Amino acid sequence: MALDLGGLLSKYLNVPAGQSSADAGDHFDQIAQQASPQVVGQGISDALRSDQTPSLGQMVSQVYSNANPNQQAGMLNQILASLPQGALSSLGGGALGGILGQLTAGGGTPQVTPQQASQISPDQVQDIANHAEQHSSGVFDALGNFYAQHPDLVKTLGTAALTVAMAKIAGRMRS
Repeated sequence: MALDLGGLLSKYLNVPAGQSSADAGDHFDQIAQQASPQVVGQGISDALRSDQTPSLGQMVSQVYSNANPNQQAGMLNQILASLPQGALSSLGGGALGGILGQLTAGGGTPQVTPQQASQISPDQVQDIANHAEQHSSGVFDALGNFYAQHPDLVKTLGTAALTVAMAKIAGRMRS
């Protein structure tokens, strides 16, 4: 039996703010498998920007804490690539500053390895994401596209954020 993607998404179009569906995780899986990665990524980006979801830093930190080192490195690389040159210089001391210093020493766009990512705490990632939000509107799209490739990570945001993401995906598919 084919999935009625439009019918499933229509359930999320008019969900009142703050209300979520207990089936959001299962529905998101179905949508992520059927909709184009671009539409899913845009919907996730819109949810990351939404005032109906927690701050970007809080959501990224939550996902990061549930990710494996390869996924953590991928997330950090998306954030760092979205930043303008020099935007990292005002961020972090201690272990974070040391890692960021190593990454930026060669110039160009830094690349975080899985080993380096495993040394960065979710709280530090929250700081990096909050910093990126202030310096680059492109961070939302970069993370949305990354998360569209990793739907299991998106599900760690919880049903409220998933409900917002699916409402955003539904809105994009209608237009």
